[in-house]
Amino acid sequence: MTASSSPRIPLNTLAIGFGLAGFAGVWSTASELLGVPGPVAEVFWLIAAIAWVWLIVAHLVRGFRSDESLGSQLRHPAQGPIAALLPIVGMMLGANLFTLVPVAGTVLVVVSIAASALFAAWILSFWASGGLDPKTLHPGYLFPTVASGLIAAASASAVGLHPLAVGAFAVGVLFWIVVFPLLLARLALMPALPDPLLPTLAILLAPPAVAGIAWFDMVGIEPDPLSIGFLGLLVLLLLMQIALIPRYLRLPFSLGFWSFTFPLAAATRYGIEWLSIAAFPGWQVAAFALVAVITVLVGGVGIRSIVLAVAGRRSLARAESELAQSELAQNELAQSELVVADRIEQA
Repeated sequence: MTASSSPRIPLNTLAIGFGLAGFAGVWSTASELLGVPGPVAEVFWLIAAIAWVWLIVAHLVRGFRSDESLGSQLRHPAQGPIAALLPIVGMMLGANLFTLVPVAGTVLVVVSIAASALFAAWILSFWASGGLDPKTLHPGYLFPTVASGLIAAASASAVGLHPLAVGAFAVGVLFWIVVFPLLLARLALMPALPDPLLPTLAILLAPPAVAGIAWFDMVGIEPDPLSIGFLGLLVLLLLMQIALIPRYLRLPFSLGFWSFTFPLAAATRYGIEWLSIAAFPGWQVAAFALVAVITVLVGGVGIRSIVLAVAGRRSLARAESELAQSELAQNELAQSELVVADRIEQA
């Protein structure tokens, strides 16, 4: 890398749009089940769409100025899988757009699902070529197949493409069964994740919530053995997250904290749906409490991120460097220390 060249923006930053879209989905559910005015949710969807477009442009602009190729970033064992978030957010935005402009929403959903499928096929073939270091595995490996499949199922169902939804749901569940044990084995038997990547442990909470949401979208919000099973898995993994809170509290704020936002938003949305099924006296109060908690969380992460941006380019460069350093630590490549030092010096 030349002295005038900028490093590519770490793909971890795509979690910003992902978290904002998940948060907007919570408010859409609040609108449907709790009577919250629809325009409130649409404001959050607009913010998510702006963030998604802004991130695409920012990555493209920085990419043109960088000596690093997009291919090398996509093949990066820590960063590559996170690129799946780009079409995933597109699916979610398209499903919401369908309620306003059906044709445009359907097109965005279909194009995003197609892009996601192509990326999943490519990255699976890349993984199948061998040589992947198990120490580089992290919960973001759930994105290309598990998150893509389950969110595609919910999005396809929202636009009336039910056969596509069923097929995507099958893909998501299959790879959830395959990938989750690998991640658990890596986390238990190999060196701990670097601190900047610890927030990605929250991603483990997302699959049962997203699967449950997709299932309800496909068959209606009614209890059945499968949805109850997803709820049971969600409760266990939520308890795991609670047990991890002491480790999370020791972390300084970084852009990696956006990894918390989507999983907790998905869990909140699924929780509201189950509260509507339980329908005990005062369930709406409990549901609004969940909405308030996730709003404070996402708002806090957003405000802290804005503070980084307002502080100037040096602060943003330092934040990007932290993400890049965590990825390099995952690789344990012989030259990783030199690359990190170069990026820190440029920041």
